[in-house]
Amino acid sequence: PSSDSTVLTRRLPSAASTSKTSTGWNGSVDSSAASTRPARRGHSSTGRRSSRPATAALSDLDLDLQPGSRVALVGPSGAGKSTMLQLLLRFYDPDAGEILFDGVDLRRTDPRQLRRRIALVPQDPVIFGADAWENIRYGLPDVDDAAVRRAAEAAHAAEFLDQLPQGFDTFLGERGIRLSGGQRQRIAIARAILRDPAVLLLDEATSSLDAESERLVQEALEQLMQGRSTLIIAHRLATVRKVDRILVMDQGRIVASGRHDELVAEHGLYARLAELQFRDAGASGD
Repeated sequence: PSSDSTVLTRRLPSAASTSKTSTGWNGSVDSSAASTRPARRGHSSTGRRSSRPATAALSDLDLDLQPGSRVALVGPSGAGKSTMLQLLLRFYDPDAGEILFDGVDLRRTDPRQLRRRIALVPQDPVIFGADAWENIRYGLPDVDDAAVRRAAEAAHAAEFLDQLPQGFDTFLGERGIRLSGGQRQRIAIARAILRDPAVLLLDEATSSLDAESERLVQEALEQLMQGRSTLIIAHRLATVRKVDRILVMDQGRIVASGRHDELVAEHGLYARLAELQFRDAGASGD
């Protein structure tokens, strides 16, 4: 993947209604860069939750993700973080404004083609009732076994898959019942590595793991994020302290932006969330 993938959200004029949202997404290539990868550019706007169609889930957003950089979205539940990912993946279209990718409005694109350029690692990945080869190869049936193994090795999954009774040929069980949470996450990361996306979306990818599993998954994610524009959703603030920029969301808006130390010094919502989390972690001995 090129390191020249950019995601950009530009603030657009909001209508009087609170249902109006302005978001933009850009994956453009800096014209001064040596890479010949085509520009990716996009703008997004109003999004509503299907469960609450009368209320906008996002409003008046302004985001700029530079090529190869990592941006985290944090905030309380219901702030609109997951809605932003759903708009980018075109699970539904905005009510107002536009999302552009390579200068093309997503409403004019084939969702399947769009999603081939994006990889999502969710909190609870889907594992199918099949062997490891087919689970990692999912969606890419023409990929050979050597490429699947390389992806598994990069995701730190090959080590535990090789120890299964039939190795990669082992049936993983419905919903991956034979695997731990950390192992299922590493299967999902191997899928994303195999896809070789331009843009990576991480949705709470380590939130439900124990400390050792989180360490292994975080190492695999570091490998996956190299050279890619990455948008990260996280409730656990300790996992995003080293990203290039943190966007703090509340009630569908971005209310603060900066690095960890800067946001803590502002004594705003992020500082309150950080104080609660790190105090609780200290009390539990983590």
